[in-house]
Amino acid sequence: MIRFRSLSLRLFVVCMLAACVAPVAAQPSVYYPERGAWEHRAPADVGMDAAKVDSAVAFALAHESTQPRDLALMVALSFAREPYNDVIGPTKPRGGAAGLILRHGYIVAEWGDTKRVDMTFSVTKSFLSTITGVAYDRGLIRDLDDRVRDYVPTDHFSSEHNAKITWDHLLRQTSAWEGTLWGKPAWADRPVGNDPMAWPKQPLPEPGTAWKYNDVRVNVLALAALHVWRKPLPAALREAVMDPIGASNTWRWEGYENSWVTLDGLRMQSVSGGGHWGGGMFISALDQARFGYLTLRRGQWKDRRIFSEEWYRRATTPTGPNPGYGFMNWFLNTGRERFPSAPESAFAHLGAGTNMIYVDPEHDLVVVARWIRRDQLDGLISRVLAAVEE
Repeated sequence: MIRFRSLSLRLFVVCMLAACVAPVAAQPSVYYPERGAWEHRAPADVGMDAAKVDSAVAFALAHESTQPRDLALMVALSFAREPYNDVIGPTKPRGGAAGLILRHGYIVAEWGDTKRVDMTFSVTKSFLSTITGVAYDRGLIRDLDDRVRDYVPTDHFSSEHNAKITWDHLLRQTSAWEGTLWGKPAWADRPVGNDPMAWPKQPLPEPGTAWKYNDVRVNVLALAALHVWRKPLPAALREAVMDPIGASNTWRWEGYENSWVTLDGLRMQSVSGGGHWGGGMFISALDQARFGYLTLRRGQWKDRRIFSEEWYRRATTPTGPNPGYGFMNWFLNTGRERFPSAPESAFAHLGAGTNMIYVDPEHDLVVVARWIRRDQLDGLISRVLAAVEE
């Protein structure tokens, strides 16, 4: 028989034995939807007010985008100017306003045709940055501060200026890459000013020192990532991201009619990163919601890590020249400037149209809103957040 000289020691041993035999409280499990099925929950079951959820849905439907439904016309008129505004990738007439609200992973509300496949414009950039992140996690890119020229044996990074560009510069849209890709000069994407003679002569900042939203430079990243993966990016995305998260087989990632290269003796298409001349990601709201939920869960899906915590941290780190931007197209809410009604920790994947995947870790929320007026995004978010009760 063991005797304990100290009362405090006896009490310690009793407490330890009690802890060993006491039932362990079950840890709350995280819900992930299965492929082809997604559980719906009533708002009250996930801590939301049903009437206020209905109000948010009604708001989204009442503020459908005023952009033309003929997206070929929208593309031709919105981004580049003659003679560089010709559409060289596929387009598709858009549907009506559509979207979803997720709380704790469950569908709380849907509106419109959430299965319809539509262009998603610059939300494509978030898919591009994610597949680049998977390449980084797998060691195909050693360091994001490496110069891209060391990975891409083409003349796209051979000039003195372009040779300085790193992966981080491309991901943050601070590369200031100069040149022409797929027939489109970098200066032609939404040029500054009204003097066509001045557009090609605008001085270039040093890589990393200035931010400019530019789809030619985004397409340069897509081409560089293609060289790293050595297979079409849609195939890499499907195998590494979309199939594991249970996305449908209806999405497509398109390039341009002239964006073909030969790698390892195989002819493959370099895809568009945003759709400014057509192409890009064609996807349903439901599949967008799966991607948004993946980013809410910081790259984790069930027992599989799709991208690393490190990549999530980097993607949500503000860019120096633009603190409201992380990696493309993770728009941050730094200083609550983009979405005044939302917490600063929220972020969104945004594209023209407007297409929005709003991600709110503080409230465990994802909101997909398609074809809503951009000036009404915070109005929608404020109404969704007003519905959160716990």
